[in-house]
Amino acid sequence: MKRKIITTADGSKTIHLEEWNEQYHSKHGAIQEARHVFIKNGLQYLQTETACETVRILEIGFGTGLNAFLSSCEADRLQIAINYQGIEAYPVSEEEIDQLNYAQLISKDQDDRFQKLHGSVWEEEVEISPLFKLIKRQQLFSEITDKNAFNLIFFDAFGPRVQPELWTEDIFKKMYDALKDNGILVTYSAKGDVKRALLGCGFELERLKGPPGKRHMLRATKKR
Repeated sequence: MKRKIITTADGSKTIHLEEWNEQYHSKHGAIQEARHVFIKNGLQYLQTETACETVRILEIGFGTGLNAFLSSCEADRLQIAINYQGIEAYPVSEEEIDQLNYAQLISKDQDDRFQKLHGSVWEEEVEISPLFKLIKRQQLFSEITDKNAFNLIFFDAFGPRVQPELWTEDIFKKMYDALKDNGILVTYSAKGDVKRALLGCGFELERLKGPPGKRHMLRATKKR
């Protein structure tokens, strides 16, 4: 599938898949979307509600590493430890990584950290910074079998328009099982089918204001 690097509305880069007319991040602003959906309404909200000393995050769709990079910077700001696991079946190429400008826009002195995220070996825990540990897992989402392991899930798969099989009740049941009690899942999609699939697994749902270019997003909680 033909891929190219494009510039989104906030100046940050993302990868465009021409055959699908789909991007790794919102064309309205890759960094803006990630900060709004995953950091503000995910990590920051979790800390406000639970004040975890160590946060365990599972990312569904490691992709460009943007969400992991933002989370590592947030760990420094909040002075919390984060153990982060990113699932990715088809890793981004080194050539594409070199064209991404996230470190320059987010924290210029952390370019080495961004490179370390991508240069770290797969399937092993790597200390990216004193407060941020990463495991990159190369596997299909359908192969996830974690149980009661995470406080927070960033569900950042390609959209249901192009990959509806990733947004089913079967997949979200795996997410539900992977979360600890009172853990949360955040995602940019608020489509009706997505809401019904999440509710069908037992999640409690909140429909929140979306990032630029989207009316709504979802936050799902595993209540016990």
